[in-house]
Amino acid sequence: MAVSHSHDAAAAARYRTGVLLFLVAAGASFALSVALWFTGNRDEGLFVGLWVPSILAAGAFWIAAVRTR
Repeated sequence: MAVSHSHDAAAAARYRTGVLLFLVAAGASFALSVALWFTGNRDEGLFVGLWVPSILAAGAFWIAAVRTR
C-alpha cells in the first residue's frame, strides 16, 4: 500500500507541475504580447498573442490525457 501511495503522490506532483508550466507559458506569452503591442510592434504582439489560446488548448489536452491513464 505504501508503494501505491508514493506513486499517487508522485503522479499528483507531476500533474501540478504540468499544469503550472502550461499556465506560466500562457502568462508569459500574454505578457510578451502586451509588451510588444505597447512598444509599437503591433504585428508581432498580435502574433505572440495568438499563442495564448494554443498553449491553453495544449494544456487542456495534456490534462485530459493524463487523467485517462
